[in-house]
Amino acid sequence: MADIRVPNSDRCFRILRQTPAALRDLLALATRETLDWRPSSERWSIGMVLAHLAEVEIAGFRSRFEAMLAAMPGADPPLLPSYDQLALFRSQTQFDPYAELTHFEEERNETMALLQEMPDGAGQRSGRHAELGIITVAQLLNEFAFHDLGHIRQIVELYRAHVFYPEMGVYQGYYKIHP
Repeated sequence: MADIRVPNSDRCFRILRQTPAALRDLLALATRETLDWRPSSERWSIGMVLAHLAEVEIAGFRSRFEAMLAAMPGADPPLLPSYDQLALFRSQTQFDPYAELTHFEEERNETMALLQEMPDGAGQRSGRHAELGIITVAQLLNEFAFHDLGHIRQIVELYRAHVFYPEMGVYQGYYKIHP
């Protein structure tokens, strides 16, 4: 149940619940070539974004929620380690976008089960982020939804730039797309 002391909790939960299905619907007709396409060596492919979402679900979000929710009220805030989002890609691993999306969906279901069981007042519980300092469950929940929306936007931009932009002819002049 949403804690009314957590700003945007209803909006956050709605976005977090909808993200996996929204991505699956958006990418239903995407080819493997489209999912693997990178506009440049510095940019991620859709498959890489999906791999990141599956990994960050645990390392950047659920593990932090678990630590803060498990801490006894009044105890020192637990240490929340930094998350290196680029480590996954330094390994030069080839990603299966379909498997990554399925993995993300499974992990998101576990995270949502955890969040839906939060007790009243849990939004004020805190942890000590290794880089950022003290953060609360409420702040992390809002960051989580913000993060999802950013990656949905990123995937939409990659999809439209690869699939539709090349076929637009003179309409390309209306847009500035910089791969």
